[in-house]
Amino acid sequence: MKRTLLILTALISLPAFAGKWDEMNYGQYLSTSLEVPGAGIVNKGIAIRLDAGEGGVSKGSAFMLYDTDLMNCAAGWTGGFIDWRGIAFDGRHNAHASITGAQAFANPVGPGWRSVTGKWADDARVKGLDEKSYGPLPRAWAHYKGLYVNGNRVVLSYTIGTRGVFESPSLHGKNVFIRNLHIAPGQSEIQMQVARGEGRAAHLEGDKDLVSMQTGKDDVICAAVLGGSGLWDLADGANLRLRIPAANKGLKLQVLIWRGPPGELDVLKKAVAAVKKAGNPPNLLALTIGGKGKWKQTVQTDIRSGLATGPYATDTFQLPEKNPWKSWMRLGGFDFFKDNRRAAVCTWQGDVWIVSGLDQPKGKLTWRRVAAGMFQPLGLKIVDETIYVCCRDQITRLHDTNDDGEMDFYESFNNDHQVTEHFHEFAMDLQTDAAGNFYFAKAARHAKSGLVPHHGSIIKVSKDGAKSWRIANGFRAPNGVTVNGDGTFFASDQEGHWTPKNRINLIRKDGFYGYMGSYVPGRDPSKYDPPVVWIAKNVDRSPAQQLWVTSDKWGPLKGSLINLSYGTGRLFTVPYEMVDGIPQGGVAQLPIAETPTGVMRGRFHPVDGQLYACGLFGWAGNKSRPGGFYRFRYTGKPLHVPVKYSVSKKGVSLTFSESLDQETASNSDSFAAEMCNYRRTAGYGSRDYLVSDPKKQGRDKLEITRAKLSADGRTVLLQIPKLQKCMTLRIQYNLKGAKGETVKSEINCTVNVLK
Repeated sequence: MKRTLLILTALISLPAFAGKWDEMNYGQYLSTSLEVPGAGIVNKGIAIRLDAGEGGVSKGSAFMLYDTDLMNCAAGWTGGFIDWRGIAFDGRHNAHASITGAQAFANPVGPGWRSVTGKWADDARVKGLDEKSYGPLPRAWAHYKGLYVNGNRVVLSYTIGTRGVFESPSLHGKNVFIRNLHIAPGQSEIQMQVARGEGRAAHLEGDKDLVSMQTGKDDVICAAVLGGSGLWDLADGANLRLRIPAANKGLKLQVLIWRGPPGELDVLKKAVAAVKKAGNPPNLLALTIGGKGKWKQTVQTDIRSGLATGPYATDTFQLPEKNPWKSWMRLGGFDFFKDNRRAAVCTWQGDVWIVSGLDQPKGKLTWRRVAAGMFQPLGLKIVDETIYVCCRDQITRLHDTNDDGEMDFYESFNNDHQVTEHFHEFAMDLQTDAAGNFYFAKAARHAKSGLVPHHGSIIKVSKDGAKSWRIANGFRAPNGVTVNGDGTFFASDQEGHWTPKNRINLIRKDGFYGYMGSYVPGRDPSKYDPPVVWIAKNVDRSPAQQLWVTSDKWGPLKGSLINLSYGTGRLFTVPYEMVDGIPQGGVAQLPIAETPTGVMRGRFHPVDGQLYACGLFGWAGNKSRPGGFYRFRYTGKPLHVPVKYSVSKKGVSLTFSESLDQETASNSDSFAAEMCNYRRTAGYGSRDYLVSDPKKQGRDKLEITRAKLSADGRTVLLQIPKLQKCMTLRIQYNLKGAKGETVKSEINCTVNVLK
């Protein structure tokens, strides 16, 4: 218990970036989980600013919140925005944000529209193990299609049954909220939730278009509908609901909502009169073609070339940290455009930027902000020159509808994501296979049981975004996905409960990878797929993405698997083998200087062949620079790192990237080995335990009786008579290369099979 408390204390003791989260201009809306006091938590929320002014949503004074799972207008409020609690804002763990200010209206967490079968209950959604519903409503009931941004207006696009809906919220005066609706023709009536109160809903003074409802001792919620007549349904006295009849042509409606003392009802009546006098409601269709760009200003930064003193030089792409919108540049993913000069980069705070000039060895970079307001993006992929962003709530496909360089339509390409408000369940990475299907990793809840099938899983999404599947589960925090060509995948996982040390996994369909805090109802904890390698945190505190070296310009590692480290800013080779279908391998650090930011996402440049990688600091790690973008460039100097690993009763075979000196490599005294196991329990992490005596802590020292170097000088066979199956086998070596170079390092391995 004491160890767990110490770790949790460390997790919340994060460096302070005072004010960065609320100083930032997020644009006209912000997507996040938000609690509406008295109504519940909106897991997939879009908070939209209604009043005009500079500074984006965070500087507004009036807002409406939509729930895209349920297509529910969850709340409207004035005054303060949100309290900025949460991992991506003020860094707090086990916390989520809540709206602040004065609520004008709220709706309980539930469908915003009645189903075509007449139901208001959301029992058609995925049922969590807590008996609550999660994920989006069935598409036949309601489906969120995305949003358009045009100046200070946001237009939501969704379907209810077979009828399409455009909706744009607005404000009249200081506190009259308006839901502007364009509804497509349809043969069936649909019905919309408007507001909930304490009861006694009734028409106002005999006017069939104005209604009121008690909300407290001294105030009421009043609403009016313009564009239709006699549409209110007050059968449930605690709810204001609007009937939208079948129609042969589209309907344009405006619903005005106000809250205040009964004696001030004239505020709403005057607003109704003013809106009527203004004439036609806003043309929402015209708002979907793109407006005037808001972020035309670009920012220039430098490429800082690294010194070519070792096998690899690290070039640093300076980030536009000083920018007009005070965007917090914590990079979650990137990909290259076809011209190979530009890349799209997403930030954890919801931005996408396009950076130009990456093809230069040195010089200036030009950055332009093109999108904002998305929900914690941690993966990005470009397909056919279109940007796809993996967010916590959905995969978003971005469209520039008027070709002005900014994104106007944030399409919900796939929003099957099953999201709770828990801080830890990140949606990590975004990759595609040869057929065009998408993949991302979904983390589980920290220190709590999984509730829904997506918790702790690898998710596949069809090429057209219409379907999704769970490929495998049993993950705590899988920070990245590698798509292999044979239907398997790689993903890392992080030390924690049921995960005694960090691990790299070779993933097969329907596999289970050990974390009992993922979605595992009825599973036997003792049965799980072993990893390629267990990694002690002093080696790599937090492994991120693995990727294959596809470039012949990156030295002798082409065809090798490497690992990026969020926790340490290091890079590793991951040599491994398959024995009877079971993987086992190791990690060996590459001779590359650690970066000041952990690196999470990497891609090899199609032209220069070098490795580009980005990362951030957002939770526990050794490297605390907020964000970084790097190029790791091969210089031609020898690496002397292990690229192949094999183990049997004959010994451990290590193949190096270059030839070794015969004398030192054939001397068993040039090597040292030790082994240990870990205890996989519900507790957080594990100490080292002897393989020879599992009750005692420590590591077994192993005698190496012989070292034999192959004829080509690259492979060493180490005879270790007392080697056993173990979770960590550490082999240290102090050798020379064939030309006399010092070769001093180590490889940390796992022995799952010993034949």
